[in-house]
Amino acid sequence: MADYLVRRGGFWRFVRRVPKEYADFDKRGIVQQSTKIRVADDPKKMRARKVAGDMNSALERYWRDLTESDQAQAVRDYEAARNAARKLRLPGPIDDATKRTIAELLDRIEKLSGNRAEDRAAVLAVYDAAPKPDITFRQCAERYIEAHRPGWSNLKDAAQWPATLANYAYPVIGSVPVKKICANGDGTDLIMKVLEPIWYSKTETAARLRGRIEIILDWAKARGYRDGDNPARWKGHLDKLLPAKAKVAPVRHHAALPYSDIPDFMKKLREVLGTAARALEFMILTAARTSEVLGAKRSEINFRERMWIVPPERMKARKEHKVPLSDSAIAIIKSMPTDRDYLFPGTRKSRPLSNGAMLKPLERMGLRKQVVAHGFRSTFRDWASETTHYPNEMLEMAIAHSIDSKVEAAYRRGDLLKKRHKLMADWERFCNQAASRR
Repeated sequence: MADYLVRRGGFWRFVRRVPKEYADFDKRGIVQQSTKIRVADDPKKMRARKVAGDMNSALERYWRDLTESDQAQAVRDYEAARNAARKLRLPGPIDDATKRTIAELLDRIEKLSGNRAEDRAAVLAVYDAAPKPDITFRQCAERYIEAHRPGWSNLKDAAQWPATLANYAYPVIGSVPVKKICANGDGTDLIMKVLEPIWYSKTETAARLRGRIEIILDWAKARGYRDGDNPARWKGHLDKLLPAKAKVAPVRHHAALPYSDIPDFMKKLREVLGTAARALEFMILTAARTSEVLGAKRSEINFRERMWIVPPERMKARKEHKVPLSDSAIAIIKSMPTDRDYLFPGTRKSRPLSNGAMLKPLERMGLRKQVVAHGFRSTFRDWASETTHYPNEMLEMAIAHSIDSKVEAAYRRGDLLKKRHKLMADWERFCNQAASRR
């Protein structure tokens, strides 16, 4: 019998592909979970095999529940009724004890002759009275992730959501009906059982996990699967039971280079060959985020306006961002291959550089431990605040931070882009100081 064990980072890891018969219900493709047993401590897989066996049994039960249980069928029928009724512009069902069933509702909808008022009224009578089935926290989480994954621009978030929930939340509350997870019941105790074991040792992970659980429970309430206050909310609830994240693990800002060191740094960076080094140089000159640069496409560049226009779906704030381009930034673009979609292509055709690519130039320069790529945005911000007289709101817009909508509207009028072009040209001039002194 297969044990589904593989080695990953010195640990035994349970890995199994979702069987074809369950693929329509479990969209993960491959299920992965750490056994938390080191290979060195268990080289013959004796302990790891037992843990993996338990994981496999739990996974099999979960798949059977997804496809065979009465609850799973009830949930599928409920969603089918919701979708059918939505086409008739009906409101969602309310929770009311009744003998009428979802099956009646589906049967009634199938017999409708059209979208007449009497048809809608007939369906509404059944739909309002139809009882909602129980749905577990895990089912809610997976539906939320499936619905929102297409809108996540950050691939790291898309991977971390299911991973953190599977590692820490599902073992405790995964099979609990979501309607039972309320602040005025046992819900708070359940949330504490998830968070408390890792709040002090993995504070950042625990804080993000809490936020994800809160979002999923809010989603479940909006969908009508649960009611009452959210037991995962922080303010006014969990902040009374757990110490603030900042007190347990003080915030560590991205390691940033002092702006006074930037001219010499840029001189050395330009001596490093390769696409990753040019991408890092471009990122510094534009004060952009790493993900924005890695995903930059040649179609986003307007050479006539000397502008890089980043579409909303690739921006953290989901707003289009215009980046004025200096002479040096344009020179970098023109030095890149013109037969690829991405400005900074990776080794694989039609793919950009990987997320960690810009660490390589820093390693070659011996700065890997002192500086991170994202920290150069702070360097730019410090330089602009301390050595220029540009308004704060303009600087926030330059690094694509959200500002008050009325202020933003005012700054978008007039010659804002002209001033921002001047700001980025001043930054370029400062970055090039070392080269000009040679």
